[in-house]
Amino acid sequence: MEINFRRIRDHSLIEVFTSSTVEEITGMAGDFRVRIKTGPEYVTRNCTACGECAAVCPVETNDPFNYGMTIRKAIALPHELAYPARFHLDDAACKMDSCKKCVDACLYDAIQLDASPKTREIKVKSVILSTGWKSYEPENLEDYSWGKSRDILTNVMMERLGAPNGPTGGKILKPSDQRPAQKIAFVQCAGSRDENHLPYCSAVCCSASLKQALYFTRQDKEHMADIYYIDLRISGRNEDFLRKVEENDQIRLVKGKVSAVGLEEGKPVVEAEDILSGRKIHAAYDLVILATGMVPEIPVSPGLDLDPDGFIIKESLEHGFSAGGCCCEPKDVAATVRESTGMVLNVLQENT
Repeated sequence: MEINFRRIRDHSLIEVFTSSTVEEITGMAGDFRVRIKTGPEYVTRNCTACGECAAVCPVETNDPFNYGMTIRKAIALPHELAYPARFHLDDAACKMDSCKKCVDACLYDAIQLDASPKTREIKVKSVILSTGWKSYEPENLEDYSWGKSRDILTNVMMERLGAPNGPTGGKILKPSDQRPAQKIAFVQCAGSRDENHLPYCSAVCCSASLKQALYFTRQDKEHMADIYYIDLRISGRNEDFLRKVEENDQIRLVKGKVSAVGLEEGKPVVEAEDILSGRKIHAAYDLVILATGMVPEIPVSPGLDLDPDGFIIKESLEHGFSAGGCCCEPKDVAATVRESTGMVLNVLQENT
């Protein structure tokens, strides 16, 4: 990420529009006109990310980058690798009608509370759709007690919890009391491969949970992790994760679908069946991690044909349009980077 951001910053032929939405694309291959709406630029390019504005801001709000596990000021740097590296003002939280403290504190005249949205039109020869994905809403999983305990997390929340720049500096602590977790459960296919939710496999959940179990158990020899799964779908180089997990005495692989997650004396409790042994499991954990699946982020457009699962059908795109990444099917980072590189090369060759 750091390398790519540096390349973008230093490249004179790349222009990035943040807080922007593509409203309309007209024209044809080789001569497209794209109308882009950009939200109010409350913090301008004058910002040096010095932090003086956040120091005086009296308003705190949930930090979306850490999925609400931490709080931040209404004006803040979104995260360490934010591009562009400038502060962002949350106009839903900021009391800009009555408070101007950030404006007074800024030494570089970088804050404009009266900013308004802008619309512009650009001309391009080709369009690449690469809109990414979002995590499946755990609120839909009624049997898993989502929202009833702060110690029931999603896999993306667990990723932030284990990150060195995350809410706890990489230590796996229980959000309920900030004490170290000793025993955790990973619930695979939480909403995936289920006709009532996401009927497809999200491809990366198994590898992600294996990785998370490994870095959790490496923090302490007393840490224990159970992974409940239907099938472990690991391929390619990621098979190395599976081998390391199978050799790890602190991790137990349980073949069986979790039927419910409840609460007993404030602790999450997993109800499941071990298919291989035929026994029922009723076990309490410090943390339960729901491996929620990938949902494609598709732009609203009448010109896009989607498959029954909501992904873009590449073959249906008009000439001049390309699509890749997780808006076409679930993929991991490596596969997405390879595909994106190929798409860009094809576009460049077609327009040379």
